[in-house]
Amino acid sequence: MRLSFLEPLYKQPGPFASVYLDTSRDSPIEDPDAAVELRWRHLRDALMSEGADQASITALARIVGSDTDVPGTHGQAVFTAHGRLALLDELPLPPPQDTAHFGTLPDTMPLVVQHAPGIPYLAVYVHYSGRHSTEAPGTVRIEAEAGTWPVTKVTPGQRLDEVIPVTDWLRAAEQIGRALDGHARRVHAEEVVVAGDKWARGILVRRLPSTLRGQVTTVEGAGESQPGRALLEHRLEDLFSGRMAAHDRALLGAFLAQRARAEVSAEGLSATVSALQRGRVKALFLNNHPESPLRLWVGPEPGQLALTEQELRSYGVQEVRDERADAALTRALVGTKAELVLVPEGQLRLHEGVAVLLRYADPGSRT
Repeated sequence: MRLSFLEPLYKQPGPFASVYLDTSRDSPIEDPDAAVELRWRHLRDALMSEGADQASITALARIVGSDTDVPGTHGQAVFTAHGRLALLDELPLPPPQDTAHFGTLPDTMPLVVQHAPGIPYLAVYVHYSGRHSTEAPGTVRIEAEAGTWPVTKVTPGQRLDEVIPVTDWLRAAEQIGRALDGHARRVHAEEVVVAGDKWARGILVRRLPSTLRGQVTTVEGAGESQPGRALLEHRLEDLFSGRMAAHDRALLGAFLAQRARAEVSAEGLSATVSALQRGRVKALFLNNHPESPLRLWVGPEPGQLALTEQELRSYGVQEVRDERADAALTRALVGTKAELVLVPEGQLRLHEGVAVLLRYADPGSRT
């Protein structure tokens, strides 16, 4: 997973106030807005106890709960610094618990986890309920949406919406197919999910460009989606559950191959930190443990991190502090443009929960 969506955040100086809050309003309680406000007040008190400045808290208060137009269950991640909004992101799912943190580095790992697995896709629904004949009256309606799962749940992409007379469907399906191919290429879709009437969608699928046709998965069930939510959301949930993005799977495969040959890979926190210090990490693999107490010493620059204060000072870094390990690692990845791959522990347990694929080998490494 590329972390470019975090770059604007790290371009700003800290300290940061970081808030994760359930802002769903579809619960059966009488006044969901009041419930959101109450949860925010608890987080505000927590930030104040951590020493957050009033300007940053005021900036948070203006933003928290402002997503009243987002339907369904969801949450918000809000970051402020020095009284200004630093980053706002809608969460596809409510956070496991509402949290607030004030510190030199933003608490970004919960946001990164909500962006995973980051699968680019194209969803297509073919609306038709008439007689299966191109001489029948009526129309075929095509809805399509390109996006990245799961963030498209709460930030839907641009929709293609076309209505075609059934009598023109054989001819028009080829034109629609070319338009869908353009949408898929724009997001580098690795899956094209098609639902709707079997006869009408079959005509469309057979007329898709060959490169796109090979990516098609057909699913059953209604395609109607709640306004403001992803097209085919529930079908996509079933299809992508537990899956890693193809790009991430390729990176993990390269890591496993190099680990087997004892080549350009490293595992464990010490080896990972060493590689990040030298800007050599292509991708970092993580078994996510939000409860982990591990901390690292960091300096002002992304690559300035170490296991101990003494080590960091030995490199000539004067301004040092200790931070959560996941916050320090994420900043280093963004600053060096490395990627992050979240690996389910049941699939691969990493030593100390972390490993890296290096950009190149040390001169003395085995080949």
